Amino acid sequence: QVQLVESGGGLVQAGGSLRLSCATPGRAFSPYVMAWFRQAPGKEREFVAAITWSAGITYYSDSVKGRFTISRDNAENTVYLQMNSLKPEDTASYYCAANTRIGNSDYVVYSPYYDYWGRGTQVTVSS
Repeated sequence: QVQLVESGGGLVQAGGSLRLSCATPGRAFSPYVMAWFRQAPGKEREFVAAITWSAGITYYSDSVKGRFTISRDNAENTVYLQMNSLKPEDTASYYCAANTRIGNSDYVVYSPYYDYWGRGTQVTVSS
């Protein structure tokens, strides 16, 4: 089965930046939408950002809009999350997800929409 692998997490001071990467299996992997979710201890997994693979249409949660940027490199089969102006409340494990099924974008913010997930990368923001 195909796998997604996240990287780029770490410990940063509030106001700092990190760039997360998500590697996909290869060019044979053709996602419809890719996304980032995050989960803090004791909290539900929440939507962060999504991007359509072909057109590059982006979606963001209100909590990260204006600070985070999702992008993709189709040639490298990689999706990125550039995180700027980080806040302590951004502390969480960040997960990459992919939807390989053809469909509309009405449900990109919901976890069940995605059929592939990575194992996560930890982001910790100190105050």
